[in-house]
Amino acid sequence: SKPKFLRTIRSFVRRSGRRTSAQKKAWDNYWVVYGVNPEIGPVDLSTLFENKNQKFVLEIGFGNGENLIDCAKNDPYSNFSGIEVYPVGIGQCLINANKYSLKNLRLFCDDAVDVLNKQIANKSLDVINIFFPDPWPKKKHHKRRLISEDFISLIESKLKPNGIVHICTDWADYAHDIHALFKSNEEFKALEKLPKRLQTKFEKKGLALGHSIYEFAFQLLR
Repeated sequence: SKPKFLRTIRSFVRRSGRRTSAQKKAWDNYWVVYGVNPEIGPVDLSTLFENKNQKFVLEIGFGNGENLIDCAKNDPYSNFSGIEVYPVGIGQCLINANKYSLKNLRLFCDDAVDVLNKQIANKSLDVINIFFPDPWPKKKHHKRRLISEDFISLIESKLKPNGIVHICTDWADYAHDIHALFKSNEEFKALEKLPKRLQTKFEKKGLALGHSIYEFAFQLLR
């Protein structure tokens, strides 16, 4: 088996932020419903959901959960998981998960690399979504970017045969690097037709500021 991707440089700076009273209440009341704690260890995803459909979608860095909630609402027969490190965003996602009584959603609060290495079984995911990861725009910080050759090898190990990774960024040089990394990886092919997704408030704000959106989908070739 492939060695685990062990990383000492994080792709995020852990900022506490100030949770609203509603977000704190959501953590207290709903994490026990939707959260997956790190001490659980490797997870058989099918045991986390009432829905026994075996389609599993993971969103890495879901922010406040706007896209993740929309996906879970509109596709109740698929199972959605999300990874986020910021408690404020998770709190907002928990509020909306409860609001819509979602049964097909589970959340991880940890670094994506740690979750993938320690909690997600190999060949278990149909789709991995990575929308607007931190671009770390300064050149000296590029080593902190999430998507790298090693990270692609890691997500490759977690995808089922013919699984898809869907990526968006609004930073041109990051988009160039992402495209080059996947192009050099013979295990993936680029898809011409992009999967549907929600245009989030964050994305709309970027477009209003004149940002371009770069979007890719790659499929595992086995």
